[in-house]
Amino acid sequence: MKPLDLTGVRTYPLAERKSKVGLAEFGRPHAAGASFASFLDSLPRILGAETLRQVAGEISRARSAGRPILWGLGAHVLKVGLSPVIVDLMERGYLTGLAMNGAGIVHDFELAVAGQTSEEVEAGLGAGEFGMARETGEEINRAISEGDRDGLGLGAAVGRYLLARRPPHLAVSLLAAAHRLGLPATVHVAVGTDIVHMHPACDPAALGRATHLDFRLFAAQVAGLGGGGIYLNVGSAVLLPEVFLKAVTLARNLGHDLTDFATANLDFIQSYRPNTNVVQRPTRGVGRGYSLTGHHEVLVPLLAAALVEGG
Repeated sequence: MKPLDLTGVRTYPLAERKSKVGLAEFGRPHAAGASFASFLDSLPRILGAETLRQVAGEISRARSAGRPILWGLGAHVLKVGLSPVIVDLMERGYLTGLAMNGAGIVHDFELAVAGQTSEEVEAGLGAGEFGMARETGEEINRAISEGDRDGLGLGAAVGRYLLARRPPHLAVSLLAAAHRLGLPATVHVAVGTDIVHMHPACDPAALGRATHLDFRLFAAQVAGLGGGGIYLNVGSAVLLPEVFLKAVTLARNLGHDLTDFATANLDFIQSYRPNTNVVQRPTRGVGRGYSLTGHHEVLVPLLAAALVEGG
């Protein structure tokens, strides 16, 4: 067998080829002492940097249009020190609705009460002490039971409890801030996944009613996304993407127009469910989906700063 003869290969001028990257999109070196707005403007207009600008633009447009800006947060977002950043976004109007998983209320409560959270699982597991902090188990369950008695969802119940308790670090509590500002905060629990479910104070009926009410409240917010709203899934790989997908189908089943809206997934790895159930399926043909990859403790402050600088 003879090798191919390359003398007959056809070529064309480089200038005639369409290229995906050009110098106009390149970044610029940051100058010492320059503003953060200047730094943002110096980022390349390529891939993740441009997506960051696009997501910030979607949030700003939603705020200007008075449409929902919903943030779904995995518990890791709180554990890496972002609570003050999220509270600031609430106060500035860049977050109009908060959704969390059950672990989120544990860290939110402990940060507000003790100023610290996140135990060493292996250290306590052997002795059966993992998850057995008394205040966390007793008080969170008390807050849920009292809130359920008064017809509150789980997020509002814990937020109200913390505001009344006034712990020393109340300012970092997302649930307390949401309750103070009158913003819906919903908590979506899978029974058995959270340490407070192991405590004798847990009332399963109250827990189920409160989290189901929160699902309906969250679905009502999702139903209003059409016309420029945005949902951001930040750090939840399974639970919140599934909850969002069900809220979307419920809203559409009831006749709500979910078109012209945006979704975004922010995480340090891109997983199947967030990209399929948040970014792709709900927006296909009717909206815009974005994916941003990076550590929460870097990516979320960058996005927040872009929003603040943009006014």
